[in-house]
Amino acid sequence: MELFGITGTEYIGYLASLMVLLSFTMKDVKKLRLVNMSGCVLFIIYGFLMPTLRIGLPIIIANAAILAVNIYYIIKPPKE
Repeated sequence: MELFGITGTEYIGYLASLMVLLSFTMKDVKKLRLVNMSGCVLFIIYGFLMPTLRIGLPIIIANAAILAVNIYYIIKPPKE
């Protein structure tokens, strides 16, 4: 599927980039992490949609690690 010469896979990549960029405009850290997590998930999907896993694997690994860090800090109990 192409729209304006851009494939569906590329749209997912652009949306993922937009979500990560948007997350850095957030003042609330929890909101920042949630928006960034959505970008990470989209980048992981994008990585799996790459023509070969050799191309997508670095994208998948990096964003899976960032997603794990975000999840850790979201569920970590606050210090007293």
